[in-house]
This record gives sequence, C-alpha cells and structure tokens, in this order.
Amino acid sequence: MSSKRILMGNEAIAFGAMKAGVQIASGYPGTPSNEVMETIASHAKEYGIYAEWATNEKVALETAVGAAYSGANAIVTMKQVGLNVASDPLMSLSYIGVKGSLVILVSDDPGPHSSQTEQDTRVFGHFANIPVLDPSTPQEAYDMTLLAFELSHEMETPVILRTTTRVSHGCADVVIGDIFPVPRDIEGFVKDTRWAIFPKLTAQRHPLLEDLQLRLSDRFSEYFGDNSFNSVSKGSSRIGIAASGVSYLYAMEAIRALSGVFPVFKTATVYPFPEKAALEFLKGITDLIVVEELDPYMEEQFLQLAGKHHLNVNIYGKKNGCFPVSGEYDVDVVIDGINSSLEKGNTDIPGLSHSLPAINLKEVPSLPIRAPTLCAGCMHRTVFYAFKKAAGKLRSQKDIGSVFSGDIGCYTLGNARPLNMVDTCLCMGAGISIAAGLSHTQEYSSNGKAKQVAFIGDSTFFHSGIAAVVSAVYNNADITIAVLDNRTTAMTGHQPHPGIGITAVGSPAKIIDIAEVLKSCGVGLVRTIGADSLEGCIDAATEAMQFEGPSAVVFREKCIAISKGAGQYIVDEDKCTGCKLCISQLGCPAIFSITSGLPVIQDTCSGCGLCAQTCPSAAIILKEVLQ
Repeated sequence: MSSKRILMGNEAIAFGAMKAGVQIASGYPGTPSNEVMETIASHAKEYGIYAEWATNEKVALETAVGAAYSGANAIVTMKQVGLNVASDPLMSLSYIGVKGSLVILVSDDPGPHSSQTEQDTRVFGHFANIPVLDPSTPQEAYDMTLLAFELSHEMETPVILRTTTRVSHGCADVVIGDIFPVPRDIEGFVKDTRWAIFPKLTAQRHPLLEDLQLRLSDRFSEYFGDNSFNSVSKGSSRIGIAASGVSYLYAMEAIRALSGVFPVFKTATVYPFPEKAALEFLKGITDLIVVEELDPYMEEQFLQLAGKHHLNVNIYGKKNGCFPVSGEYDVDVVIDGINSSLEKGNTDIPGLSHSLPAINLKEVPSLPIRAPTLCAGCMHRTVFYAFKKAAGKLRSQKDIGSVFSGDIGCYTLGNARPLNMVDTCLCMGAGISIAAGLSHTQEYSSNGKAKQVAFIGDSTFFHSGIAAVVSAVYNNADITIAVLDNRTTAMTGHQPHPGIGITAVGSPAKIIDIAEVLKSCGVGLVRTIGADSLEGCIDAATEAMQFEGPSAVVFREKCIAISKGAGQYIVDEDKCTGCKLCISQLGCPAIFSITSGLPVIQDTCSGCGLCAQTCPSAAIILKEVLQ
C-alpha cells in the first residue's frame, strides 16, 4: 500500500532508504543533510536498522563501506565539505566497488547558507567516476533513493545522491510505500583479493571502471520518457532549455507564461551524462540555454557533445556570462539569465521580443538586518571574553601579543563584534594545526612574540582535532588549546557525539573524556572548568597562555539552547551608571540600549549571568531578587 505524506526532501530520502531495505546508516552532522540520518535513527529500532553518528565523514564512509562489503544495504550522509574529508576512501572505493549497495547522500549548499564553500558534488562524482543522481523535488528525492540502491546493487558501485539546500529542506506531498523490518539474510564478508587495493589491482580495475561509465550513460539515456525525473518536453521554438535539480523548477516557473514555446531537457541522472538522450535533444534545436546552480557541469557536457558530433548549436550558460557563476539561484535570477541568453543570441520567438516577462510578485516588506551573533547566554561568549582579558594581562605583563585561531561551529561567531576573537578560520580541525604553524614562525617574525590560542568545539575535537593535537605535542608547538565543550553538536541541530554518552538512536554509550584524551596525547597542562564562572575562566585561560609548550583548557557548560539558566537578569536603574560596558564588550543579543541611555535586558535573556559578572556597579541582578 502507498500513502501520501508531507515530507521534507531529507525525510523523503530517509523513507526511500528504509523502503529500499537499508540496514546500516552512518553519517556526520552537516547542514543541510542532517534530517536524513535523524529520520532513519528515529525509526531504526522499529525497522531493525543500525544507525550511527560517526566521528567524521571519512569514518562514516568507511563504516558504510565495510557493511557494503558484507552484502548489506548501506547509506552514508554528509554535506558537501564533508565529502572532502571522505574523499580519500571515496577515490579508492570507485575502483573496488561494493557487494551489497552503498548510497552516499551529499547535500550541497548554494548560497552558501551555512558552509565554507559552494562546491558542486556533480563534479566530484565525475572526478571519482561514481554515478550521481540529482533530484529536484521531495518526491524525486524519494524515488531516486530507491533507484540509487537499485543501481548500486546491480552495478556493484557506490552511488552519490546529490541534493541542494532547497531540495533537502523543501516540503511537499510525497507518495511512499509501506516499510517493513529489514531482513537478516546478508551473506556476510567473503574473503577475496578484490577487497584489498594494490597498484596491480587498480591497473586491472580501471578499464572496467571506465566501461562502467559507458554502460551507465546508456542506462541513464534509457530513462528518458520512462521516469518522471528524466524527461524531454517539446516546444514550438528551436530554443531549448536544459536543467537539473531545483534549477529545473526555477526554469519552469520562469517560462510558465510561455508554456509550450521552449523544448526542455530535464535530467536527474547527471553523471555519467546521458549522452544518447542529450544528443537526440540537441539535433532538434539551434540554441540551448543551460540552467544550473554552481559549476557549469551540464554546460560543459553539452559543449563537448556538440563539438564531438559537429552540431551547429549555440550554447548559453555561465561560460559566456549569461548566468551567474556562483550563488544560489531563484526564479528572478533564471529569468535574467534566459533573457540575457536570448539577447546575446539575438533570437526571435513569436510573440516575444527578446525577453521573458518579469514575474509580478506582491511587494514583500524588507526584513531587518541581523548580524550573526552567539545566542543569548551562550557559554562560548564567556570563554571568548575570558581569553580577551587573559590576553590583555599577557600583553601588559610580558609584552606578548595573542593570535586566536578558530574553527568550524558556533564558536566561529566569536569573530563578530564586539568580541573580535577569531583571527583565522579554515575548516574543521584546522584551528589547532594553524596555531601550531604560526607558533613555529615566531623566530622569523618581525612583529614580536605572540601566544597562539586555538579554539575548537567538542564535536569538532572528535571529528578532526585529535590528530592535530598529537602533531602539536610531537613537534612541541607553543600553543594553548581551548576546547569549548557545550555537550552537543550545536550548530547542526544538537546531535550526540562520543563525549556525551548516548548514540544516534538514544542508547547509552561509553563517554570519551576530552581532558583525558588531551592528557594521553601528552599535552603538558590540562585543565577542566565550568564556563559559568567568568573569573575562573580568566584564571584558567591566563594559566594556560603563560605555560610554555602545548596546554589546554576544557570549558564545559551545556548549550543554552538545551538547558536553562538561573533566570532572567534585569538592570537596576538606581545602580546603573550608564557605562554600557555590558553592551560594548559582550555583544549579547538580549541586551540593548534605549533612548534613555540605560541598557535594557529583554526577556530573551537565558540567565547565564555573564553581564552581571562584568558590571562594575553591580547593577545587573536576577529579576526575582529585585522584585
């Protein structure tokens, strides 16, 4: 029996995986991919699925690979920058293949909304010789998950299911089939020379891998006309449009007023490129407009195809400036791109003078601009402020400056005013390594000596920080490591990690103590302190920064989004002198100044008490105390 449900794209993928009989699910949190694993984990016990959050994407992929080697159906989830971490096993895996099935869900983030890069996974699939499917709606996300498992099992290859933010987080009605508990009848791992990659095996497998791409390209061409996610629609003009993913929806909305004018080539099986179907489409047109976010992947495929077969087709896209080369698309961007293509091609369409009509939308009121900031009551604010004070002491007492290397997570927001406490930020786990590199340049620097401080979160510490700690200790880097342990993976939605004591499905687990790991790595000074005491944090930061060699402080306090403070603080107007130190130094969004010149604490206050601890006139007190 089938039923219809309103699902987010990520939820649809999870239900598709469960319908396909997934047995093993592994991943690492990363927006916009999170809800796939979270949905599977929430149903794992019901359907007999093993689900886990791994320490990073490389480990997650390798765990899923082991399951697939044994004949199991496996899925691994991550965002696009996570694929960089997993790229080492990924590149070798394409040569070896799998025995069961393995689907790699990768969510790209055009914009970007919450990422360091706008990289395009379609190109990564091409690079790794791994097929890529690109759904445009939640329904397609569900259907193509089923297809991905089918292809992976049939072709004995991993398959990448690539989504973008709008597909992952968009909601729609989705028709799903009944889901049953997974069978317990996999063959298990069978020893075979194919599972151990060596140069000789690579040389033998590479021709087979290239042949697989040709077979898949032919297979993908066969889907046109047979599947809703691959189609060719006819048009009265010889100006065609090609699109995939959510860009197809933007394009269809853009040309809605001219329904039936443009022939449209829609593909979700983007790699290997469905060459036969694309060639057939090109033969019927004189001009092609390619609509796609991020890299000009499809555009390049069509250019190669036209050149290979000597077709007289003009192709418009990113390479000739008709469409933006970066950023997220919307209907307005696509209308401008199509109009630019029509103008550049000087093309005539009956009833249209070189441009699409603009879509008339009701005036949308502009929203107030809100600068990125830490939540009211976030423990990270206390730690950053403590290090700012400690750095001031170091400068005044020993004339030593400080450099603060940040990392990926909520604590990246420490670079916002007025804290200004993040000087570098590259990728997950890099803060410690960068601080170490900076420390080794001290003897060459003409800017004077500076103490290197690296901020890293608890989940990031397990993700990729431990290896950096080992290297820093081994090479005697003079750095201080500040682990901001808020007991969760906060920025991506509060997923558990090895330091918490529960698994992805809520089962109890052994807690890996961060301070003990630091000690076992050989860090010379390790302190653990609660982040509720500003003075205690300042003292711990000062001690660590004055230590010669690798030192570390683990600042521990629950994320304010999943805990409660002591209550709301307010300003006692009789005591307040109007110095505004609480505003100018802390940047807490719960505190603002009004025309009277005195600060006001809003009811968004979480009760952390940092402002009360910094107020020189003791004018900030708990609300119930004043009452």
